[in-house]
Amino acid sequence: MRSVGILGTGSYLPEKVLTNADLEKMVDTNDEWIVSRTGIRERRIAALDEASSDLSVKAAEKALKKAGIRAEELDMIIVTTVTPDMNFPATACLVQDRLGAKKAATFDLSAACTGFIYGISTGAQFIATGVYKYVLVIGVECLSRIVDWTDRNTCVLFGDGAGAAVLGPVEEGYGFLSFELGGDGSGGNLLNLPAGGSRLPASEKTIQERLHYVHMSGREVFKFAVRVMGNATEEALAKAGLSKEDIDFLVPHQANIRIIDSAVKRLGLTEDKVVVNLDRYGNMSSASIPVALDEAVERGQIKKGDTMVLCGFGGGLTWGATVLKWALD
Repeated sequence: MRSVGILGTGSYLPEKVLTNADLEKMVDTNDEWIVSRTGIRERRIAALDEASSDLSVKAAEKALKKAGIRAEELDMIIVTTVTPDMNFPATACLVQDRLGAKKAATFDLSAACTGFIYGISTGAQFIATGVYKYVLVIGVECLSRIVDWTDRNTCVLFGDGAGAAVLGPVEEGYGFLSFELGGDGSGGNLLNLPAGGSRLPASEKTIQERLHYVHMSGREVFKFAVRVMGNATEEALAKAGLSKEDIDFLVPHQANIRIIDSAVKRLGLTEDKVVVNLDRYGNMSSASIPVALDEAVERGQIKKGDTMVLCGFGGGLTWGATVLKWALD
């Protein structure tokens, strides 16, 4: 089995900024309420002519450039998203064409906010077993397209963006050390988009009942998230033969600052070891972890040999974590 790691990262955020002050003019809410309960101050919103594939391509191009890999060398492209351009073809196919990655296999993966963790764990297996050499994984969302802007409980939470990572062989002892994935379908009704699939195809009734927007039981999702963030991290560390004291950096899913704080307290970490950008971008679902990771890399915060944990949770219900030893200088 080959050692597999991240060779390059990239991200893209739409230009439009939607602040809490802007939301005060749209729904019955205020900045103090949003910040105190979520930690979010603003989020990015995709332009009308921007779809998930557009955001993906821009993030992917940056990741490929940093990795020193040409698109033609890619063996596989995995796009993790709950907001594809369309039901089919896969957004990954559209990205492949735009990048010119002619030999890459392509598919989308849906695990909501845990999508990027699921994506890199999947891509890593192809490389570790020698089937492929380079895999591009993109976490992307245009959540503004499925947010009910009349629902103050959900519309304040979400934003748009894309993050990408090129996976490939790395020096032995570096790269991904473990993965921990999980799911609990019994909680599928707690965070979902009810209509638009084969259960409730689009109709006048589903539109009138606003079933094509995100529905969330906030209190239940919060309790679930607080529990699994710590559990998944500890289990991934155990699989890698490491302990909480070995963590140099934690890159958590950026959903709610209280959830992050709870995980940080449980793991006994100091603030300088946690990557947070929630205040600027809100919850970008599967894009949140790769965007936060890319920004930390860009700042020079992460050094070769650092032990990192990426962890997330999302609709499904799903959760996941990975431990990796950073392989890049």
